[in-house]
This record gives sequence, structure tokens and C-alpha cells, in this order.
Amino acid sequence: MDPTLAGLLQIVALVVALALSYRPLGDYIAHLLTAPRHLRAERVLYRLSGVNGGADQRWTVYLRSVLAFSVMSVLFLYGFQRLQSHFPLAVGMKAVASATAFNTATSFVTNTNWQSYSGESTMGYLVQMTGLAVQNFVSAAVGIAVVAALIRGFTRERTDRVGNFWVDLTRVVVRLLLPLAFVFAIALVASGTLQNLHGAHGITTLVGDRQTITGGPVASQEAIKELGTNGGGFYNANSAHPFENPNAFTDWLEIYLLLVISFSLPRTFGTMVGDRRQGYAILAVMGLIWTASLAIITVNELHSVSSTAGHLAGGMLEGKEQRFGVWASALFAASTTLTSTGAVNSFHDSFSPGGGGMTIFNMMLGEVAPGGTGSGLYGILILAVIAVFVAGLMVGRTPEYLGKKLGSREIKFASLYILITPAIVLVGTGTAMSLRGERANMLNSGPHGFSEVLYAFTSAANNNGSAFAGLTVTSNWWNTALGLAMLFGRFLPMIFVLALAGSLAAQQPTPVTAGTLPTHRPQFVGLLTAVILIVVGLTYFPALALGPIAEGLH
Repeated sequence: MDPTLAGLLQIVALVVALALSYRPLGDYIAHLLTAPRHLRAERVLYRLSGVNGGADQRWTVYLRSVLAFSVMSVLFLYGFQRLQSHFPLAVGMKAVASATAFNTATSFVTNTNWQSYSGESTMGYLVQMTGLAVQNFVSAAVGIAVVAALIRGFTRERTDRVGNFWVDLTRVVVRLLLPLAFVFAIALVASGTLQNLHGAHGITTLVGDRQTITGGPVASQEAIKELGTNGGGFYNANSAHPFENPNAFTDWLEIYLLLVISFSLPRTFGTMVGDRRQGYAILAVMGLIWTASLAIITVNELHSVSSTAGHLAGGMLEGKEQRFGVWASALFAASTTLTSTGAVNSFHDSFSPGGGGMTIFNMMLGEVAPGGTGSGLYGILILAVIAVFVAGLMVGRTPEYLGKKLGSREIKFASLYILITPAIVLVGTGTAMSLRGERANMLNSGPHGFSEVLYAFTSAANNNGSAFAGLTVTSNWWNTALGLAMLFGRFLPMIFVLALAGSLAAQQPTPVTAGTLPTHRPQFVGLLTAVILIVVGLTYFPALALGPIAEGLH
């Protein structure tokens, strides 16, 4: 089949599958977040953990619960890695080095899944299954729990309660992520993805060399890796590895999995606020940005004007798997960098300046199209608050969104949310570039080397986890710096999201009048899209000009 036709059919099939999933999955998530009754298994978990499932929490208590759970998760996962050689199924792996263990623990707890190690030569099977994979479930659930609290801020009135974190966390894991991951893990195994507990096998290659091939429980981790927009691969090559992603169908399925929950959450939002048109408006913005990003990356990878030796010699297939080709590689790259997934089926470091630059820009957008599980929706809702505020300034009216007034307190929380991540990215990149020893870790010099560093901090602070693969980040400095970027990039924004939720919930709703800005119409879709692009462009353009833009003009 013609590659162009095959690529277009793959995109059409993906869009159709996502469209068919939007309504049932979005409504189901809304139901599980609002259902008054607890399942028997959930009640057992509450009793064992001492949780009062019927209690509502103030936003400050909700935040403390998020932070306490995350701190305990980091400490547990750090200790698990340091002691892995003493546990069963270690398959000969030694204790993980301290700096690497810290980086990995913060990475998986923050839903970043950045990996400064090779999974097949560092982590034992027990750590992979009960340490890393467990965090794939709960870190994704934390994001959905936080956006549920924000939505309740819009729907509730004159209260200081935004829900119960422990109930939200449990329900998302038990009723949503576990069943879906189980079904799709079976689908992956049936399609050729590896799933066993075998140790390493030595084989002789066709040219007579000896090579070690490792097995492992891959499919069970692969399903939740994509569903939870995590991205941490069982193998160093991630979804470019044939054991994780063996063929064109599994590649398409993985792209669907990493998009489906985040693209369905606008339906959840519309259902919970009682106006599904609001969800369609948010979905339209997400879809516009995703489509534009995919088109830009695909065109650049098909028709690069780069003068680098690799592109002249190998065309657009440098760094890409032959079994996927350019179209599927571009589709995966756009989708994974517009969500907080971090999984890759090709090396972004080998992309053209335009294609590679777009992957960086996707993350700089805050990953809101559609973004990570939960984090993408609360990110775009914060930007919607800013868009409504801008519209209010233009007409000289106090801004309102979904019946809630947006005063100075609410705008401060939204502004701090927007500013914190760029500050982490730019300060981290500037610090790394100012240190001679850390610059030595760049594979390339000049604009492309700068892009590698910029990509690393953008990926860490936005909790994406993908990498340009041209930067050595195994030193103590890089492990620590990127680990801190992940922690600050995950939890500081959550503070402002939950603070905004509490502020909105305490308000009395404002009646809709003739002067109220309609936030479900195409005009608002255009305004919100423009605000997203302008805010990001003004913040990051100087850094982009020093990296991918300069490289493209070279």
C-alpha cells in the first residue's frame, strides 16, 4: 500500500476510535466520580487504610492528602530500588545507585517516567511490576482526582469542600484504570507483545556474535504505561523495541491508549458541570492543536530541508523504525509530546529541526491537547480562566466562567500556575548551559546541543518523560536537577489548581445575563486557542530561537 494512503488511513481510524470512545468513557468517568455508593472492594480498602469514605475535604486537606501520598510513594519506591537485589525476581540486578533511584522514584510518582537508565539492565522484575507499574496506576489517578476537585469547585457553592482525595484515587484505580489495563494487556499479548518471567537468554546472531536477550512482564506494564500517560518503557528503546511494540497494529493501539482517557475527560467535565457544550468547546481546542501539531511534524519529516549529514544520507527514516515509517513515527511523536506520556517509537533527536522543534513546543504548551490524564484538562481549564479574564478586560466587565466570578484571587492562582513551569524550564536550562561539566554531556554542540538540554528540562518540568536521546543524563547532577524539576513541575501547579478549586467552591453562583461571555461557542474556542499559543509563544520564543529555530535557519 502507498505509504501516504496508509498513513492517512491510520489517522482516520484513530480519530474514529477516539470519537466512538468519547461519550461512553467520558460519561462513565463522570459517573464514578459522582456516584454516592462505594463498591464492596472499595469499602474494604477504606477500612484497611483508616479512611472515612463519606467525608468531604477542604481544599487544603485534599492537597495535604495528595502531597502525603506522593511523599510516601517516593520514599517507598526509592527504598525498593536500593534493596532490589534482596527481593525475589531480581534476575541478577544489583541495587540501583542512589542518584538514579531518586530520579526514578520522583519520575514515576510525578507521572513523568523519565528514565536515565536502561530498564533491561537495571531493574528487576519485582521492581518493575510492584514498584514502577503500581506508580503508573496511582500517579495517573492522582491527576484525575485533582481535576475532579477543580470541576467540583465550579459545580459547588458556598462550601469549603472539594471532595475526598482517597475516594477519588481509589475509584479511578479500581473502576477505571485496572479494568482497562487488564483488557488491553491481553490485547497486546495476543498481538505479539512479550509477557513472561524468563531471565536473560544468550543467543548467537546471524553474523556469529553473542547477544543477551531479556524477557519480562512487558505487556502488563505497557498497557498502563500508555493508558495513564506515563511512558516509562520496560526496555531502554521504549516503544521502538519490538518486544514492547512489535508491529503496526500494536503501535496504533498504543497511540489510541495514550490519547483515549485525556480526550474523553472533556465529556466528563461537561457532564459534571451540567452543560456538555462546555466539554465540546474544550475538546475542539484540544483537537485543533493536536491536528496542527501532527500536520507540522509530518510535513517536516516528509520534506525536511535540513542539511545535516544524517538526513542527506538516510532521509526521514533516520532514528525511525522501518516497521512504522515516517507517518506512524510522526503520529506517535505528536501524540506523546502533547500528552504527558513520554513513550517514543522513534528518536526525536533525529527529527528535522521543524519536527523536533514542534515536539518541544508541544510540551511547552503545557500538554493540554489533550494532555496527561487529568493534568491536561485542569491545565486547559486554567487557560480558559485566563481567556475569560482577557475577554472581560476587553469589554470592561468582571469576568465569569461557568457562573463563577473570576476576581483577583482566582486570577492570581491561574497566573501562578502558568508562570511556574516556564520558570523551572528556563532556570534549569540556563543553569545547565552555564556549567562546563554539564555541557560536556551534550552529544552535539551549537543550537542542536542547546535543544537537547532545553528538551530535557521541558520534558521534566512538564512531566512528559520523553527525551531527545542525545544528552547523557546519568551523572549525579543531571539526576538530581531533573528530579527536582519533575517534583516542582508536578506539585507546585497542583497547589494552585486546588487553591482555585477551593476559591470557586466558596462562591455563590452568578446568574447568566445578556453580558455573560458564552464559553461554548466557536468564538471562545478561537479565543482560548489564541491565548494558549500567545502565552506559550511569548514565554518560550527566545529559548526556541536559540535552539530549533536557529538550527532550522542554519
